[in-house]
Amino acid sequence: MQSTDIKTKTKAIVLALQELIKNNKVAGLKSYKGKVNLDIDIDSLRKRDAHSD
Repeated sequence: MQSTDIKTKTKAIVLALQELIKNNKVAGLKSYKGKVNLDIDIDSLRKRDAHSD
C-alpha cells in the first residue's frame, strides 16, 4: 500500500484481484502466439486505397 496511493486494505485487495484477472487474460492470449493467421490486408478491410500518396 505504500508504493501506491491506496488508502484502504479493501481497495488494495480489489486492485490486486483486477491485476490478477488482467494478467490471466493476457496469459491466455499469449497462448495463441504463432497460431493465428494474420495474413490480411488492413487497407482493403477498411476500404482504403493502399497506394494513395
